[in-house]
Amino acid sequence: MKLSSLSVFFPAFNDEKTIPVLIKKACILLPKIANNFEIIIVNDGSKDGTEAVLKRLEEKMPYLRVVTHKVNKGYGAALKSGFRTAKKNFVFYTDGDGQYDFNELKNLVVKMKNGVDMVNGYKINRADSVFRIVCGELYSKFIKLIFGLKIKDVDCDFRLIRKKVFKKIKLKKNSGAICVELIKKIQDAGFKIVEVPVHHYPRLSGRSTFFNPISILKTFIDDLSLFW
Repeated sequence: MKLSSLSVFFPAFNDEKTIPVLIKKACILLPKIANNFEIIIVNDGSKDGTEAVLKRLEEKMPYLRVVTHKVNKGYGAALKSGFRTAKKNFVFYTDGDGQYDFNELKNLVVKMKNGVDMVNGYKINRADSVFRIVCGELYSKFIKLIFGLKIKDVDCDFRLIRKKVFKKIKLKKNSGAICVELIKKIQDAGFKIVEVPVHHYPRLSGRSTFFNPISILKTFIDDLSLFW
């Protein structure tokens, strides 16, 4: 099965080591699953060599587009830039840190049939520290309870969505709360969501910017503002 056209984007922050690997995998897989495609990197104010790496790759690849935030605006802002930049009929995104296997996108494509609007991954086993796993489970249960979300994994950023969905929903959050906002608004708008299990792997380089007190507090406050 092939999609008519597909935009793939990776939000990136200090991912100079993993982004080239993801782009290489995308270049191999995308011709097999889409008749037409583009690759977008949203560089959200990286302070390492990500910008230089992307400039070199962009010169060699006509289907690679780079969106640069001069300062770090937050995960939600990076996703909004990616969705806004995407031009194809379907949009897929996953994080630039390489914790998901890009090749499993083909499993999502198979499930994107007529009548399905989003295919959402859910982690089979979370390859993180015990602290992050416990926090993630508690957060997921709390969010699903207060928002009435029906999916298994709210914060699995491995998603394939029809572009037309964004004509009906508008995203506002700039923090990690955008994941809750995205699922809630898609669900409430009556779009059909299908779920697919995906593997999760240890982060090979860099570190997450979410699991610090300021980021967690901001996301929690944004989640509560969505609820109220």
